[in-house]
Amino acid sequence: MNRLLLLLSGLLLAPATVADARAEPAARVVPIACPASVGTETRCLSGQDTNGAWYVIAMPATWNHRLVVHAHGGPRTGAPEAADPLEDLDRFSVMVRAGYAWVGSTYRRGGYGVRMAAADADNSRALFWERYGRPERTLLHGQSWGGNVAAKLSELYALDVDGTPNYDGVLITNGVLSGGTRAYTFRADLRAVYQFYCRNHPSTDDTPYPVWQGLAPDSRLTRRQLRDRVDACTGVDHPAARRTPEQSARLRDILAVTGVQEDQLVSHLTWATFLFQDMVQNRLGGLNPFDNATTLYRGSSDDPALNAGVERFSANPDAVARLAYDADLSGLIVLPTLTMHARHDPTVSYGVEAAYAATVAAAGRSHLLVQVATDEDQHSRLEDGGYLTALFALEHWITTGTAPDPAAFGPSCRTLTAVPGQCRFVDGTGD
Repeated sequence: MNRLLLLLSGLLLAPATVADARAEPAARVVPIACPASVGTETRCLSGQDTNGAWYVIAMPATWNHRLVVHAHGGPRTGAPEAADPLEDLDRFSVMVRAGYAWVGSTYRRGGYGVRMAAADADNSRALFWERYGRPERTLLHGQSWGGNVAAKLSELYALDVDGTPNYDGVLITNGVLSGGTRAYTFRADLRAVYQFYCRNHPSTDDTPYPVWQGLAPDSRLTRRQLRDRVDACTGVDHPAARRTPEQSARLRDILAVTGVQEDQLVSHLTWATFLFQDMVQNRLGGLNPFDNATTLYRGSSDDPALNAGVERFSANPDAVARLAYDADLSGLIVLPTLTMHARHDPTVSYGVEAAYAATVAAAGRSHLLVQVATDEDQHSRLEDGGYLTALFALEHWITTGTAPDPAAFGPSCRTLTAVPGQCRFVDGTGD
């Protein structure tokens, strides 16, 4: 459904007022239709903050006086729209059904910017507090790139100016926790390796540009056209039996060298195209934050030829510094922080968890970090039972001051749900 129509339909379908809310100008906050997944008694509101970020509030009929502040993933490169948070609300609707209020922001603009997104997510918290008063507990949740946003937010805004906590705990799921300067290196490698084998991104008809740039500034390439190029080179959109021997060989080498899964190749190349274009050209002044000058690529059918012919590039120190300032993490956390990550996440490697643990340890804050793993192979959404178990474990930690044991998450989950397949936790640390 068109997002504008969805928002307007909410004006007709949702109640005109929320009884326990403080009055705000109607032009700023309006009732909208909730996703069906949150339950028929939940009330949803949409508003826009002074920076232009849209936010959605979901208030369950039976509120447990807890708030989840959600930082969404992406980053989304298009202009934000009022109904965008409804997708995130639907994905994590189990939290609302469990009694938690929920607020999520689009951020003020599309494109890269971790500090910007952190400020906008925290502003959505402040707007909820302004409307409903401070809840008994406020929990921060970041998903995917939103995990980077939430981790940065918890470093910048966990405490008010007088030292009062703005949040009680942090939950990060499948988060980009390696920091901006390390998170995208594998996609820069993918662009270089892909171009060595395929020579069509850029093609001979395109304005020449280095692959680290994402796209030429004047490019009109669409996502569909990019997919067609990848398929023409590798046959990735066709069954293996329908690929030419040349396509099969190229696809095999690209996947073997980069470690990208076949069904994720187009997705990762899309990020390494349009996100790189935004990051480099709009946020870093056209400077290159990526480096493969000394990278030794392995796993192809002819590694010497690949390493001799692949496009090489060196990072600009100023670009690296600017990206680090925006998106790298210090590990200086002050709140109980729980991370949950699928061991076989095809989008954000489970290895980022070790990187974050090392960052937090270097800051002397390991006592505030607990990490758990599941055996799932999804990125954008895990099992509902996992989210509930993580939330309840985080709450118990806040209440008792005792960090949860990762080995207890599986048994705890099974006490919460009898639905088969809902509890996928790996015992211990997941190693």
